[in-house]
Amino acid sequence: MFRPIPFEPRELRQVGEMPGFFGGPGTPIRDTPVTAKENAAAMYFDRHPFWMQGPGNSGMFSLPMYNELLGRGGPGGTVDAFGLEWVWVEMVGGSIVAPGDPLLLNANEWRDKIKIPDIDAWDWAGAAEETKVDKTLFTQMSFVNGFWFERLISFMDFEGAAIAIIDEDQKPAVHEIFEAMTDLGCRLVDKFVEYWPGLDGFNVHDDWGSQRSPFFSNDVAIEMFLPYMKILTNHIKSKGRVVTLHSCGHNVDRVEVFIEGGFQQWSPQTMNDTKMLYDKYGDKLIVSVLPELFDAETTSEAEARQRARDYVEYFCHPGKFAVMDTFGGSFPQVFIDEVYEHSRKRYLGLV
Repeated sequence: MFRPIPFEPRELRQVGEMPGFFGGPGTPIRDTPVTAKENAAAMYFDRHPFWMQGPGNSGMFSLPMYNELLGRGGPGGTVDAFGLEWVWVEMVGGSIVAPGDPLLLNANEWRDKIKIPDIDAWDWAGAAEETKVDKTLFTQMSFVNGFWFERLISFMDFEGAAIAIIDEDQKPAVHEIFEAMTDLGCRLVDKFVEYWPGLDGFNVHDDWGSQRSPFFSNDVAIEMFLPYMKILTNHIKSKGRVVTLHSCGHNVDRVEVFIEGGFQQWSPQTMNDTKMLYDKYGDKLIVSVLPELFDAETTSEAEARQRARDYVEYFCHPGKFAVMDTFGGSFPQVFIDEVYEHSRKRYLGLV
């Protein structure tokens, strides 16, 4: 819950470090007046954070059991709960289903070829003993590979999935698949809430676009995906948790579907116009925004701090705010510190 706590300079003092993403440099944890977890809760539930959420304020919960059985495994590869073999592609640092022999050639085959995993038989208690939630950070479970288009691609390869969602003969079966996968998603949410009550939310993966445009039309998104998004997001919210979206690609033209689907935040890649997203939809959807890049070596401290203040003043408004994204950019610590301090004062109404 937000309450007006005056800013103190000691808040910039480093008291810890959050591990870096994919082995990158760590992010300082400051001596903040409330925890990063409490700040995020104030943002999502009160619509009034204490400061602009950014690096070091949140974390993703990655459960090895999920990654092996429903995610994509890792460098060692995996065979998932559907019997699909995932192989590691070193060049891109990720996994794909072994190509050339899709499980389904036609979506109408699904009842004969897809067996829904019995997640009740999994060792949830053992997994909870081995993997803990960092309760100081706002932590979301990452549903890698999702339940809709990405999952359909894993069953049919990309070309088959792209055809199936627009083929009148296959669309009824695709709806059945999405209904079954969404039910699986809801049951997974129940398990995670039961065994990791410290989780704050769920981040759902479903990539919808290429570098230049979405993979399918808005009408297809509304017909084929929106009903199932609503079911899952409503279920997550009924558990008192936040639900956010990971969707790579140029999907700015699908943002209204994301909003209607019940997602509270989307972290768009930089090929999307994040300023436009904030201006037009910032009161309905929290977006993450990469600050304008600059050369830290040739930029004075005064200019770096001014850039930070300008960034905060554009993206921090009551009831309409963004979170700072630094993935894909490198910013000096004075910039990060100034964003924190200026946003703290701005949310207190001092600047």
